[in-house]
Amino acid sequence: MILDINALSAWADGHPGAEGLLRKATRLVIPSVVLGEYLFGILHSRYRKRYEEWLSENLPSTDLAVIGYATAKAYAGIRLELKRKATPIPANDVWILLGSILFLSRAMTGTLISFPISSGYRSEN
Repeated sequence: MILDINALSAWADGHPGAEGLLRKATRLVIPSVVLGEYLFGILHSRYRKRYEEWLSENLPSTDLAVIGYATAKAYAGIRLELKRKATPIPANDVWILLGSILFLSRAMTGTLISFPISSGYRSEN
């Protein structure tokens, strides 16, 4: 299961609905952009220490989808295409999507696979 910022926050807050779903998952993946946003958020929280402790306890049980060159290149191409089509989506959503797809492609095949993006843009191996 790939977690977005809302799912990560719900897990950290002990939301019963989130905990039930997460227990059923065989694998938890946190995109690095999501982790960055979460860390940014807890820097502002009055419960910062509690969230940092929670994170240090729970992060080791997850996989981190790290953004590398292939992801960054795919991100740039998709953002350009979306801009040209006047159909923008939030930048973080594009990062999370691409990071997750590329992470899973490596996990399933052992190598980075090319995949079609929108109407013809392709990532590089």
